[in-house]
Formats: sequence, C-alpha cells, structure tokens
Amino acid sequence: MKERITGSEALMRSLEHEGVKTIFGYPGGAIMPVFDALYDHLDRLNHILVRHEQGAAHAAQGFARVSGQVGVCLVTSGPGATNTITGVADAMIDSTPIVVIAGQVGAGLLGTDAFQEVDLVGVTQPISKWSYQIRRAEDVAWAVARAFYIARSGRPGPVVLDFTRNAQTELADYEPVSLDFIRSYDPDPETDPKMVAEAVRLINEAQKPLVLVGQGVELGNAQEELKVFVEKADMPCGCTLLGLSALPSNHRLNKGMLGMHGNLGPNVKTNECDVLIAVGMRFDDRVTGKLETYAKQAKVIHLDVDPSEIGKNVPVDVPVLGNCKRTLALLTELIQPHKHTEWIESFKPYEEKEFEQVIRKEVYPESGPINMGEVVHAVSEATRNEAILVTDVGQNQMMACRYFSFSKKRSIVTSGGMGTMGFCLPASIGATFGCPGRTVCAFMGDGGLQMTMQELGTVMEQKAPVKIILLNNNYLGNVRQWQAMFFNRRYSFTPMMNPDYMQIAAAYGIPSRRVMERGDLGDAIQEMLATDGPFLLEVCVVEEGNVLPMTPPGSSVNYMLMEC
Repeated sequence: MKERITGSEALMRSLEHEGVKTIFGYPGGAIMPVFDALYDHLDRLNHILVRHEQGAAHAAQGFARVSGQVGVCLVTSGPGATNTITGVADAMIDSTPIVVIAGQVGAGLLGTDAFQEVDLVGVTQPISKWSYQIRRAEDVAWAVARAFYIARSGRPGPVVLDFTRNAQTELADYEPVSLDFIRSYDPDPETDPKMVAEAVRLINEAQKPLVLVGQGVELGNAQEELKVFVEKADMPCGCTLLGLSALPSNHRLNKGMLGMHGNLGPNVKTNECDVLIAVGMRFDDRVTGKLETYAKQAKVIHLDVDPSEIGKNVPVDVPVLGNCKRTLALLTELIQPHKHTEWIESFKPYEEKEFEQVIRKEVYPESGPINMGEVVHAVSEATRNEAILVTDVGQNQMMACRYFSFSKKRSIVTSGGMGTMGFCLPASIGATFGCPGRTVCAFMGDGGLQMTMQELGTVMEQKAPVKIILLNNNYLGNVRQWQAMFFNRRYSFTPMMNPDYMQIAAAYGIPSRRVMERGDLGDAIQEMLATDGPFLLEVCVVEEGNVLPMTPPGSSVNYMLMEC
C-alpha cells in the first residue's frame, strides 16, 4: 500500500533509496521544508553544513571523484542556487556525477520575480546533463530516480533539480522508483565490431604506438583493463591531468603527463608515433597545443563512451564507442603480444634532458628559496605515494600534478576543464567523506585559498582530516608567470598582500606550522601527517618560480620551453 507523505519526505526517502548517505548543503527559506524533513533522517543521512553554496558543489565533486558515487548538494533558491553554478559547470566539463537540489518559490509565483526567484532550469540547462523543475509532490520519486541515473550513467555529469516550495509541502502517494532506462538516452552506445577489428589491425601493425590515458579510464573503472591492454602490446602511455592516477606512476610504461606543463617525452613522441590510441579523453586544447600540427603522422584510434567527442577536435581514423572497461577488454582479447623495446627506449633521452634541465633544479635544489616542486615531492614521498591529491588551480596545480606520484586509483581531484580557483579546499573536504580511510593532501596557492577560505569553518566543525599544504609565493603565480613570459614582466595586479595564515588557522582551531627554511620542511611534513584531523602547513616558496617545461599557447605540442 502506498503511503501518503509530503514532497520533502519523499525526497529524503528517494535519496536513501539511491544509496545516498552524505549531503553537502546550506539551508534557506525556499528549501526549509526539506531541511525540516531531513531533521528526522539524520541517523541515515549525514548532512555537512558548508559555509557557502559554491563549497557545497565542490565538496560534492570531491566526494564523487574519489568514491565513484554521485555527490549530492542541497541549497536554497535565488543566490543559494546561483552560487552552485560554478560547481555545476566545473562538474560538467570534468564529467563529475553530482545532483544539485535547489529550493524554488511556489509554482504559483513562478515568473513574478518573487523574492529569491531565479530561472535555475534556464540558467543551468547549457551546463548540465539534465535540469528539471519539480512542481508536484507526486513527481519527486520519479525525478530523483531519473536524476541519479542520468548523473552516473554513460559519461557522468551534473544534474539539477529545481524544487518548488509547494511541491515540498504538498502530500502525495509515495512509492520508491528505480530506473535503468530512458527512451532516446543511450549512455553506453553499442560497439561496432568492424571498428574493433580495424583498431586491432592498426595496433598489431604499429611500430611506434602511444596510448593517451584519460579520466574515462577512472570513470569506467577500467584501470585493470588498461594495465592488461598496454602490457600485452607493450605500449608506452601518457596521461592527461585527470587521468594521472589511472595507471601507477611507477609503471614502466607510464611516461608521464601530457599537455602544456606535462613531461617532455610523451609530448614530443605524440608527434612521432605512428598509432595514437586515445582512451577516455577529449583532446583538450591544453593537451593538443596547435591542432594544425597535432599528431598528423599518426593513425588515431579513439575509445570513448561519448560519441560527441569523436572527431570534435582531432580527426579520428577509428572510433571505438562504448565504456572503455568493455572496449579495452575487447581489444586486449584480439591484439597480439608485442615488444616495442626500441620505441620505449627512445623516451629515455627526453627523460634525462628534462631531469637535468628542469626536475633536478626544481626538486633537488642545492641552495636558495624552497621550490614548490620539492615540497610536493617531499609530501608524496612521506605518504608513500598512497595519498589522495587535491589541488587548486595555477602553479600549485601544475607543480602538484607534475611531482606527486600515484600508486592507487581515483587519487587525483583537480579542476581540469574549468580551472576553478577556490576549488581545492571544499573539494578536499568532500574527498575526506568519500574515502575516509585515506590521507587527503590539499595543495593550494595563497590566491585560491582566499577564494573559499570560509570553508575552514566546515573543516573545523567536521574535524575533516584535510592536510592543507599552502604554497605561498605572494603572487597569483600562474598569471604572473605568463606576464613574465609574454607581457614584458608587467605584473598587473598579480602581487598579493596576504594575511597571517597561522592566526587564521588558530581562529578555526586548526593546528598549523609555517616553514621558511628548507631544513625545517621534512620535520614539518611529519608533524602534519602525524596530527590527527586537519592541519595547515604553510610553506613560503620562491616568489618568482616558474612551471617548466611549457608549451607556449598556440605552439605545437612537441615544442616545449625548458627555461624562461
């Protein structure tokens, strides 16, 4: 027998039916009935009160990225809803499954410019997988089931539910809904056997194959399938920013990071390989550089679940549609065992050149101020390369991704496509709830920290065990680097006047330490890792350091500056 309950209660039960246990949110007038219903479910639903709605969206992203589950945030209408939009857009471009549930004015007031009314569906449709307004209590269970199915299936992404106040308070018969099919929505397209056969032929005949590993491997839980695939055909790999932990950093076939600030070897070899196999990546401009010169000599095989990505930026010779967990297994079964010893050895001169000209100076300096890279490397080593890396955006992001090493899957959380400053702190909070048994190291710059610094309040309240590593160079470092390289060192509004972060940490009851001398770094890292709960480690690093190598914007991917 169906039970007659309010729309708010139906939402709570529907979330529980989807397996939700953690919600990030902030209450307000238009969502108050939902929060009242939540009060009776706190034994089953853990609500994390953030300090700003943008923080709720980013925390949901961090939770989703490390757990593989759908992240959920709950906010009010008007500014509460619009404050999540940066997180929605970020989740869309980085394929992160989150569901944003926002309050809305009553259906009878829609279109009247009522207090805190905004057309959230209209605003978010272009930046979400699905955006829907719930106007009736009887539609709640259906809408929630559809939202979670869309968010997690195929190429994951954000879904927005705009929940009118009348639908929250009205009564309706409730019955849980489960959904695994939507007409006209094909989240896992059928794989063409002819394309598989052609891809196998090209791989078997290749003398210089190169595999580009994207986040799709992580999203498809295909880490083991990737490993077996590349080992059988003995193919070197380069990883995108979001795909860095899909293959262990120390794997002999992992040749490093692709892109503007990636490693020299895989970037140069992109324009030398004869077969390029892209797995779950979208040929972002930061990876390809100048498209007119990108891998023109190679046959391109693209494995992706999203047909809209095939040929969007780079012409593809062989599209292999479908979840890469399945398509990689299909290819592996048919490809021949191979050895590409000479091709793999050809990466070594570039590795040695990068080490001597860049890495040695950055990670193992003999004197001078502390470098960002040596801090990242030291933290990674101290965690035995087993921690989750969360970064903000800018030099701290590129240095962290270059010099942190990964031994476990789903270990990197960063804002790739949007490049959202302020992402790190709330996302790292979400990561501690998504994987509570793992160490979460959050690298951020002084600029990014101050964009969402209020979330230190959430850290304080939840005792979230985030290890915050603040790389303080008193600049908006990445912009300053570009100003130095391309704008005649005209530092227009990039120097930063910073507060005393130790006092700020103390105000939130968070243990902290400031390091200014290289000799104190190792001890400070050990203190941070040995401290139960959160810790803020501020490291005063070289002010005008640069992230190298670098492919200048508009240049070919194989042209990388080793100094500037």
